Parts: sequence; C-alpha cells; structure tokens
Amino acid sequence: MQEQTTFNDLPGMVSQILNKVERLERVIETIREHVGKNSASSTEHIPMTIDEACEFLKMKKSTMYYHVERGNITATRRGKNYIFFKDELLRWLESGRTNQVSLTFEEENAARMASHKRKPSHPSFK
Repeated sequence: MQEQTTFNDLPGMVSQILNKVERLERVIETIREHVGKNSASSTEHIPMTIDEACEFLKMKKSTMYYHVERGNITATRRGKNYIFFKDELLRWLESGRTNQVSLTFEEENAARMASHKRKPSHPSFK
C-alpha cells in the first residue's frame, strides 16, 4: 500500500532528503580523508640506499650502521647492501623511537607461532 503524498508533506520530505544527503557527504569526506592518508603512506614506500638514507636523515654513515646493527632502524639486506624505505625512516624519525618498527598483528602472531614449540603428546616420548 502506497501512501499519497500531498503538497503539505513536501517540506518535511525535502528536509529528510537534505539530512540524508548531508550525512552522505560527511561519510564521503571521512572516506576521502582515510584514503588520502593511506595513499600518502604508500607513495612514501620508496626504497633507498644507505647513502640516500643518510642524506635524508642528515646522519653520518657510521651512525646509520650503528642503528641498523642495534635494530633501531629497520633495513633489508640484499647481499652486501642495505635497503631502507622512506616511510619507515619517517616513522622512526618522527616517533623518536629507539626500537624496530612495530609488526602488524598478523606478523606478530606468525612470529609467536613459529617460536612456540609443543611437547610431544605420545607417552613413549616422555
């Protein structure tokens, strides 16, 4: 059963439509902000050599090696060379942290599962 809309009902209906449009605009703006933050971090995921990283951080090469060897700065080793990512260096620099870049939940869980050794359940192994 469909209700008949009268001329007197139009102002209320237009008001409801405008409220819904305003809510949709807020949701779209929130999504844009979220996507903008993610795309900015993905564009900063640029590989750098140790020389480029030292220049970027304005740090001596010996100091960079010190932090890498201690695990303060995250780096990937390819043969004899280290590879740094700009976004990870920015996070380390901005936070002033002295430890590695934190792992995601999945990476942390996988590391725990890999390090967890179970005891044999068979009675003959005791």
